[in-house]
Amino acid sequence: MERLSVSRFLLLLLSIFFAFADGGSIGVNYGRIANNLPSATKVVELLKSQGIDRVKVFDADPSVLKSLSGSGIKVTVDLPNELLLAAGKRPSFAATWVEKNVAAYYPETQIEAIAVGNEVFVDPHNTTKFLVPAMKNIHEALVKSNLHSSIKVSSPIALSALQASYPSSAGSFRPELVETVFRPMFDFLRQTGSYLMVNAYPFFAFESNSDVISLDYALFRENPGVVDAGNGLRYFSLFDAQIDAVFAAMSALKYDDIRMVVTETGWPSKGDENEIGASLENAAAYNGNLVRRILTGGGTPLKPKADLTVYLFALFNENKKNGPTSERNYGLFYPDEKKVYDIPLTMEGLKNYHDHRSPASGNKPVAKAPINGGGGVSKSTSGNTWCVANGEAGKEKLQSALDYACGEGGADCRPIQQGSTCYSPNTLEAHASFAFNSYYQKQSRAGGSCYFGGAAYVVTQPPKYGECEFPTGY
Repeated sequence: MERLSVSRFLLLLLSIFFAFADGGSIGVNYGRIANNLPSATKVVELLKSQGIDRVKVFDADPSVLKSLSGSGIKVTVDLPNELLLAAGKRPSFAATWVEKNVAAYYPETQIEAIAVGNEVFVDPHNTTKFLVPAMKNIHEALVKSNLHSSIKVSSPIALSALQASYPSSAGSFRPELVETVFRPMFDFLRQTGSYLMVNAYPFFAFESNSDVISLDYALFRENPGVVDAGNGLRYFSLFDAQIDAVFAAMSALKYDDIRMVVTETGWPSKGDENEIGASLENAAAYNGNLVRRILTGGGTPLKPKADLTVYLFALFNENKKNGPTSERNYGLFYPDEKKVYDIPLTMEGLKNYHDHRSPASGNKPVAKAPINGGGGVSKSTSGNTWCVANGEAGKEKLQSALDYACGEGGADCRPIQQGSTCYSPNTLEAHASFAFNSYYQKQSRAGGSCYFGGAAYVVTQPPKYGECEFPTGY
């Protein structure tokens, strides 16, 4: 029998490892806020050619669901935020919606989940109180169609739903949401055998805190790690730390048994000058290393057996999205279906995958300063950021977001009242900027807390409206 060389032996071991590794699952978000995307039929062909067998969409568009019919691709559809009120108050509306958008396509289109709303707590339309009733009514509609055992119901939360996330072991939900939303939601998820959907973006935390967070730590590259002082566990990626903060928050409420699916995560390949870390190389490293991390198995330090299903954001660059440049550059593909960068999306592709780091890549020490708030955003004085209104969002969206920030959002809007220090200039953009920033700072600059449906974005220079000074912390 021929003796194996060391190199051939290692290759054999590697092939056995990839053949038998029992890891998680990778899907992709198929957003369509663009005017130059290929047809849904071509998109399905692209998904199949890349070996992607899970996709999440942000509505229930008939052309998309028809094109996915018979493809073998598992689908998560979305009931948009603007329909939450109707779905929550009227069971008949929920029943009709399920009949038209789910039952009409299943099982030919393999719908496996319904996302009821998306990041509802940061939506400016004050629909939080309708969320759980809408989830229950959608589920009841599935029961009537005898689809409840095949299709799960949940709702994606942003990390800004956390009151604290550092250290991960101290993870906790915002107190005003615990009894009103999270306990009834978790009871529902437990009773129906569903899971919590979470949107997690380490990019937001790194962008705001690049002075204290290591780029290697954010990109799943080799680093010395960060020890959680609360439980002694060592973290080697910001992603794992964020996910475990949510697990810890669930555990604090005694819901350890509920699974989690990461419904959005990603890294932009391009950004504005002040969007630190947004680059082609970093996007390729984050998503490529994330795919390897998920597909090769193993959970998080806190939940080592919890293999995750993770949906990358997003399939395409979307040229009609509002906000900073990064918002239009999260895609894995350009609209002409060419890859923005080359990363594997399957176990087969991982066999030859290498994270190509350029010689110019910087590497700061791993964060040692406390990282507070949902998404792990620090209050370091050398890395201050502010949240301001996006003047291009339109008056209606700005006013709605302003109303939310000063109402349910709990922003301190006293300074923009008539006769107060920040009333002048008396413009919608100036008042909205102050309110958005107050909310953002009160959320400890958490990832996703400066969004407001595209009506706001983060800046690194102090905003200037008249003589008004914007705070950097509360």
